[in-house]
Amino acid sequence: MAASPTPSSAPEPPAELRAAVEAVLPDARSDLEALVRIPSIWADPAHAEDTRRSADAVAALARDAGAQRVDVLAAGGGAPAVVAHWPAPESDPSRPVPTVMLYAHHDVQPTGGDELWTTPPFEPHERDGRLYGRGAADDKAGVMTHLATLRAFGGRPPVGVVLFVEGEEESGSPTLSALLAEHRDALAADVIVIADAANAAVDVPALTTSLRGLANIVVEVSMLDRAVHSGMWGGPAGDALTALCRLLGTLHDDKGEVAVAGLTVGSSAISDPIGPDVDEETFRGDTGLLEGVELLGTGTIPDRLAHKPAIAVLGIDAPAVDGSANVLLPRARAMVSVRLAPGDETGRAVEAVAEHLRRHVPWGAHLDVSPRAAGEPFALEATGAVYDLAREALASAFGHDAVEMGMGGTIPFIAEFARTFPGATVLVTGVGDPASRWHGVDESLHLAMFGRCVLAEAMLLRSLADR
Repeated sequence: MAASPTPSSAPEPPAELRAAVEAVLPDARSDLEALVRIPSIWADPAHAEDTRRSADAVAALARDAGAQRVDVLAAGGGAPAVVAHWPAPESDPSRPVPTVMLYAHHDVQPTGGDELWTTPPFEPHERDGRLYGRGAADDKAGVMTHLATLRAFGGRPPVGVVLFVEGEEESGSPTLSALLAEHRDALAADVIVIADAANAAVDVPALTTSLRGLANIVVEVSMLDRAVHSGMWGGPAGDALTALCRLLGTLHDDKGEVAVAGLTVGSSAISDPIGPDVDEETFRGDTGLLEGVELLGTGTIPDRLAHKPAIAVLGIDAPAVDGSANVLLPRARAMVSVRLAPGDETGRAVEAVAEHLRRHVPWGAHLDVSPRAAGEPFALEATGAVYDLAREALASAFGHDAVEMGMGGTIPFIAEFARTFPGATVLVTGVGDPASRWHGVDESLHLAMFGRCVLAEAMLLRSLADR
């Protein structure tokens, strides 16, 4: 981060609350490690039962943290989600305390290759103050931030609490709309705290004010009705994989900017400010870019991450190099991931990409475009009493003022919840930092920052009750 953090002038956290949080952190870390050991990769059917075990484990932890009702729910064949309730304490009817939803998700990304990790991805290890493991940051740390906060209050939080731990966020939340519609009353809240974003640094807290949307698209190119000998027929007859590669290459221009017409390009006016600038050296180190590899696109790094679309090819169905045969492939397909800038809409963006592909498919090849997972972009104005209380809680717990920033990731739940409960105030907080390597090899959680996140959330709940 290029900008220097601003020391906070917020009051020190109450001594008894800090002590209560510190007392619960050792067990919270042990429970986090136990959750990390469960490979809850809902996107992989081989791990469906593991994801159910993960949901059951979260439900048990919620009961142990004093929840008066705990349900494991699913809709339309989707992943299991946990919904737990802590009723609001009695209060003056003229000034009722709010109900707060605490959101996180217990499903995780695939490992990207277990052999690439320094230590096994589902066996947590601590190195240099960081806990390494798949889900250690994204987002089982979010789950345990909420549960540790509730434990710090002895299972009796000063506000009403609904804990909602989703099980398919990493798959694009395909059944979330149905789940919200079916259990709307049980999930109703005045304030929602989403612990699934990031802080600007381990000692600089952040409120996320915009997130890009997501549209995954399967692109299939067909050239032949069967595979044929590449020597006998190659030349006049083309192959589908070459055509697919040529087509995918049209998605970016020579500078790496997305070349699809019709996609929204945002600006800081959508969500201002978008956070501190990031110098290229820091970004390259956090990302792991190889020496000499150029950054794509133009503009500041935060603007490229938060307010511009991005397109990446996530996978290609093609024969492996080892064992490949001398044949022209009849068809080939790829998974294309599109990140949408705030202000765009997934249906319109998918059609823009599809139209681009139709215009650029080479050599008369047949083309099929199939939308898959989708999540809408989101932007908010972080104004009002709840945001002021959140800033004060974060500043007090971290010792530095909170910043507002846009993020390039997608949390489909936010837009869905905003539509379902338009009166709720949404706070997007983080338990990761730029070095956490979400979705990547050697994902990790900074343990001292984890403690600060728990303290900040506990202070927020107390402040909401006192208000």
